[in-house]
Order: sequence, then C-alpha cells, then structure tokens
Amino acid sequence: MAKKKVVVTTTKNLKPTKSTLGKAEQTSSVDTLSFGRQNYILMLAGIGLIMLGFLLMAGGHMPSPDVWDESIIYSTRRTLIAPIVILAGLVVEIFAIFK
Repeated sequence: MAKKKVVVTTTKNLKPTKSTLGKAEQTSSVDTLSFGRQNYILMLAGIGLIMLGFLLMAGGHMPSPDVWDESIIYSTRRTLIAPIVILAGLVVEIFAIFK
C-alpha cells in the first residue's frame, strides 16, 4: 500500500511578501570607507619603516675594485638592523590593517 500525500493549505493570516530588491539603503561615502585616518597614517608609517630598512640594507661599495672588504658587505647594519626594521614595518602594516 502506498501512502497518500496530504497537502494542507490555510488562507488565514497570509500576507503577500514584498521584494526589497532595488531598494538599497542610502549611506554616506564616509560610512562606506574601510579605513579611517589613523589607519592610513599607520600604513604610511609602516611603508616608511620598510623603505628605511631597504635603504639601510643597500648602499656601500668597495673603495677599490681590487680589494674585498668583508666589514663593508657583512656589517651589522646590513645583516641585523635592516632586517629588523623591515620586519617592524611589516608588523606596523598588519596592525594598521587589523585596527
């Protein structure tokens, strides 16, 4: 024996639905910005730190092409300080984005 499908319909308290398509809320352009003034300032500071780190890492040349001086190439400024400044700039960028 097959079961019969029973469909129950009621006409009480039914109201037609209204479409909200095409009725976008009007918001000002200030409300739609993702970042505020402080975020942009922090982002610029992070970019500045990254650029400073690259400038610290670059530069310097041998005084004579016939002489190799390891202290110029492998200085503390280039191998330690510059990467730390670059990483600090990246941390500031991440903080600026999440703030």
